[in-house]
Amino acid sequence: MSDWRIFKGDHEIRDQVILPPAPPWRDFQRAAEHRAMTFQIGDEEIQLINAAIYLRRPLLITGAPGSGKSSLPYPLAYELGLGSVLRWSINSRSTLTEGLYHYDAIARLRDVSLSHSTVPQIQTQSNSQVVEGDVQHNIGDYLTLGPLGTALLPCDRPRVLLIDELDKSDIDLPNDLLHVLEEGCFEIPELLRIANKQPEVWLQPSGGSKDSDRVCIRGGVVQCREFPLVVITSNGECEMPAPFLRRCLRLRMPEPDAEKLSRIVQAHLGDVDAGAAGVLIQEFIEAREKGRLVATDQLLNAVFLVTNQRAPSDQEWGSVRQVLLQALNEG
Repeated sequence: MSDWRIFKGDHEIRDQVILPPAPPWRDFQRAAEHRAMTFQIGDEEIQLINAAIYLRRPLLITGAPGSGKSSLPYPLAYELGLGSVLRWSINSRSTLTEGLYHYDAIARLRDVSLSHSTVPQIQTQSNSQVVEGDVQHNIGDYLTLGPLGTALLPCDRPRVLLIDELDKSDIDLPNDLLHVLEEGCFEIPELLRIANKQPEVWLQPSGGSKDSDRVCIRGGVVQCREFPLVVITSNGECEMPAPFLRRCLRLRMPEPDAEKLSRIVQAHLGDVDAGAAGVLIQEFIEAREKGRLVATDQLLNAVFLVTNQRAPSDQEWGSVRQVLLQALNEG
């Protein structure tokens, strides 16, 4: 039994077990910085990114899983000093409103109801209770901007927004995005209704947690000053409508060749055993040429394990490698 086994399955309790360091891409203390510093970007991607910056148009990126689509925004935000990337991960239930803001109406109604049951009310006007509830429970405490809504805040410098896997959405979402992407603004109906009484409301942006993070929304309307740098990814699971495509610049991520795969491995893992890494890179390319769907992060996982100081034995490595490099289009 090789000493790479931390868990031995013998039901024996081991105190003070020292876990090995995580792969650098799984170190969440600096995950965003690592993605920015290790992403290997080609000339075509650089050209399209610059075109999107000049035109203030979203960049729609397609490509195979693991081709680096969702990593591209990180070097962009890092190099231009545009802060952390705002990320909106799409699923089949995602709606435009979810990306713009969230209003917790149930919590607000509960708090207002509790205050009415414990605080004496003055019944001089029919709406006095509602007004008192509004004063005691600021509506801004129940509103949070989503990633898209935060990206559209009126800032002097744009934010970078990643809309990840848009093709997983309902077909209506790309169409719903058209107006927002074209006009760079949206309304919050809950604030519009009270704009004459409360023209300014302070609420939390996406990722904010402290009172100092709050932003002021005036008149219930959010209008960007600088259109955000928007990167939209798609695995091609559904076709996007033509009006949506017209508003985007489209980039197909190419499959990395052996030279680029070597650069990717070195960027993530440094100067590892070139021989072991080369064998796995060649195996990875051969699998891809046979029509097997494999992702670059699978290759990184395999290289990390086989070049680790506590690597599996030769006998164990065969079965572990088979699992690590198993094709995504195979059961």
